[in-house]
Amino acid sequence: MTLAPADSALLDAVRPIRWLGRKRAPAGLAGHHLSRTLGVSPEFTEYREYRQGDDPRRIDWKVLARSDRAYLRLSNDRTVLPTVLVVDASGSLAYPSQTLEKWRHARLLAIGLAAAAHRAGDPVGLLVATATGPRRLPLRARRGTVHDIANALADVVPGGSPELTPLLRVFRSPRRVAIVTDLLGDTDALLKAGAELAASGREVYLVHLVHPAELDPPRQTLLLEDPERRDLKRLLADATRQRYVDTFRAWRAAQARAWRGAGVYYTEVVTDELPARSVRRIVTPTLAGIRR
Repeated sequence: MTLAPADSALLDAVRPIRWLGRKRAPAGLAGHHLSRTLGVSPEFTEYREYRQGDDPRRIDWKVLARSDRAYLRLSNDRTVLPTVLVVDASGSLAYPSQTLEKWRHARLLAIGLAAAAHRAGDPVGLLVATATGPRRLPLRARRGTVHDIANALADVVPGGSPELTPLLRVFRSPRRVAIVTDLLGDTDALLKAGAELAASGREVYLVHLVHPAELDPPRQTLLLEDPERRDLKRLLADATRQRYVDTFRAWRAAQARAWRGAGVYYTEVVTDELPARSVRRIVTPTLAGIRR
């Protein structure tokens, strides 16, 4: 299946980005991320005096020649970081209904993050919460994995009110989980599950997607309908507009504090930002949370 022009343009833009780990990972297959164990990779970390049972091949012979004492030259091993992307495809992502802009941006972010992880040599998997049940792609590191993820997301139509929380327990092995959502669903349960994953030593990322019209609604009387519960309608007029803006700002700030306090890497993304810039902010510690 041929990639859409927007997908190809995004993959070109994120080509230089590699998603490196922020925590030391358990030992595993050789990769680009620092491991918790000491081994024989080229990067020097420390010396340790030779003990009976150590591999003689790890002795630093230059130090032995100078000091007449045997030391091992240790370094941090490097390993892979299996990464799962959990993507929200509930009805609130189908906004605005004419363009599905929130969903299109969520989809591009997932593709960009998959590319950044795959470029770092990591296996990547996908879980999508849809109205007809979860869609899943297993963890893969082979060539073409990112295209598989892009094509799987191309067939998704956002709708309904599926829960994200159960999806966090589908994969047992991933060391990194990235959740792309607007947080308008099972928010409290999702936060609890994300905190548990972070406490277990996994890297958890929360990408909070917001549309500009949610930040600054049009200055006119609107009848708002909940996209996931059509029976819920609310009138937004000039008298209530500022109250909504203030409440939504306070809620977003509270979400940021709660997720970060739980040890999760939280980034708010507004859909008028270029997806490649959003991806760079999410994966780069010094840019996290800074919108440019």
